[in-house]
Amino acid sequence: MSTVRSIIDSRAESQPETLFQIAPEPGLELTYAGLQSIGQTVNRQLEGLGMTPGDKVAFLLDNGHWTTALFLGVMYAGRVILPLNAVAGPDQLSYILAHSDAKVLFVSRSYKEKFSSVINNLNGTVLLIETHEDTGPVWPQHTVADAALPALSPQDEALLIYTSGTTGLPKGAILTHHNVIAGGKNTAEAHELTNKDRALCVLPLYHINGEMVTVIAPLVSNGSVVMPHRFSAKQFWRIISDHECTWFSVVPTIISYLIEQDEREAPKHDYRKIQGHVRFGRSASSALPPTTHRAFEDRFGIRVVETMGVTETAAQILSNPLPPGKIKYGSPGRPYGNRAKIVNEQGKDAKDGEKGELFIQGDNVMKGYYKNPEATHAAIDANGWFHTGDIAYRDEDGYYFITGRLKELIIKGGENIAPREIDDVLYKHPAILEAAAFGMPDDNYGEEVMACVAFKPGEACALEELQAFCVENLGKYKAPKTIYVLPDLPKGPSGKIQRLKLVDIVGEIE
Repeated sequence: MSTVRSIIDSRAESQPETLFQIAPEPGLELTYAGLQSIGQTVNRQLEGLGMTPGDKVAFLLDNGHWTTALFLGVMYAGRVILPLNAVAGPDQLSYILAHSDAKVLFVSRSYKEKFSSVINNLNGTVLLIETHEDTGPVWPQHTVADAALPALSPQDEALLIYTSGTTGLPKGAILTHHNVIAGGKNTAEAHELTNKDRALCVLPLYHINGEMVTVIAPLVSNGSVVMPHRFSAKQFWRIISDHECTWFSVVPTIISYLIEQDEREAPKHDYRKIQGHVRFGRSASSALPPTTHRAFEDRFGIRVVETMGVTETAAQILSNPLPPGKIKYGSPGRPYGNRAKIVNEQGKDAKDGEKGELFIQGDNVMKGYYKNPEATHAAIDANGWFHTGDIAYRDEDGYYFITGRLKELIIKGGENIAPREIDDVLYKHPAILEAAAFGMPDDNYGEEVMACVAFKPGEACALEELQAFCVENLGKYKAPKTIYVLPDLPKGPSGKIQRLKLVDIVGEIE
C-alpha cells in the first residue's frame, strides 16, 4: 500500500461498506467503496478535460463531505492536489495560482464572490468548477466513459501546499505519495491508531495539520473521521458525543476557546460520557502553554498530547506518548517515524541540554520546493536532513523543547531572548486569552521586548499590573517594555499567531 490509490483500493476491496467519513451537518456518510468510486469519477472528469497525470488541481473550499473527497480523489486520479488557503489575501492567492501552474480550480460560490478580483484576473488560464462542499462539483460535460487510471508510483507527486510564511513570497512544498503516507503513518504510530479510532477534524483542509493528521492518518490506520464544516466551541463536545469520536486534533487557540466556553456555560456539561470513549486530544501547530495544557486536562478530564509538525515534513515529527507514557508539559515530545537532532552554531550535533537548530530526516521529508531549487538546497542538506529553523534542545530523556525560531529571536543588547518564554508567563495571568511577544527595533538595545495580548471575554486588567507580573516572573530585562491590547491576535490558517504581523500592527499604532 504505497500510494493513496493503493490504500483506498485495498480498503474498498476488503471492507467496502466500512465508513471512512461522516459529515455531520448534511448527514452524509462516505464508505471506502464510495471513496474509490469518487476517485474513479474524478479521473474520468479530469481526463475528459484534458488533464494529464501530474497536473495541478486546486481547491478553494471550506471543510465538507466533498472537500475531503476531492482532496483524496485528485491524488487517487494521479494528479496533484493544491489546497488554497481561504484566509490568504488576494495577492497571495493570485501568486500561488500562477506559480503553481494550476489547471483546474474547484471553488465554492461564496469564495468565488469573495475573491472575484483573483478569479477575474485568471483570464481563462485556470478552469473554474463551481463546487459545493457537501453536494460536490458542477462538472463540465466532458466525461470520458472508460478512462483508464494512469500508472502511479510512490515517488509521484501527490500534494503541493504553500507555506504560510510571515515574510516574502510563499514557497510550495512538494509531497510525494511516499511522503504523504509516511506523514500519516507517523501520526498513527505516535497515537497508536487502529481501525476502531474515529477522529474529529475541525482544522481546515487547506492546512497540513488537517490534511495529514485527521485525513491521511485515519486512512492508513483503517479508521474514520468526522468532518464538520468548521470549528464551533458550542458544538465541539456534542459532535464528539453524537459520533463517538475517540480523539481530536486542535491548536492551542482552540483549547483556550473551549476552556473559556465552558467557564461561561450554564448549566455545566457532564463530560463523563465523553471521557468514556475519547482516548486523547492532540495539540499542534504552535506551542501549548503548560498552564493552558493543565487547565484543559483538569477541567475536561481528557489527556492532551502536545505534538509538533511542519508543512515540509507532511505534518507530524515529534509527539508526546500516550498514557502510560510520560508527558512533559512544554515539550512537543520525541520523534516518531523519523529522526531528529539538534545542530549547534558550530554545525556539530548538540549535547543534551544544548540549544541549536532542529533538523529532521525521514520518509516524510518533502521532495522539495516547487520551481525553487535554491530554497530546496538551503532547506535540505546533502544527507537529507531538513533544517526546520526552530531553536530547540533535547533533554536527557530524549524529549525536545522548542524555544523559538531563528527569525523570531529577540536579540536585546546581545542577549538572545526566546519569545516563547515570555508567552508562557503571560498565559499564566487569569485574564489572558492570547499572548505573543516579539522584538521591535530599539536605538539603545538593538531590539526591545514587546508583547500583544487579548483578554478573555468579560475579563481585563491594568497594563501596569501585567507588566509588573512579567517583571516578577521574568526579571526586568526580559519583561516587555510595552504591552498592547488587541481584540484578537492575527493568526495563520493553523491558528498559529503571526508575530511579524504584530510588528506591523504595533508600528502603525506607534
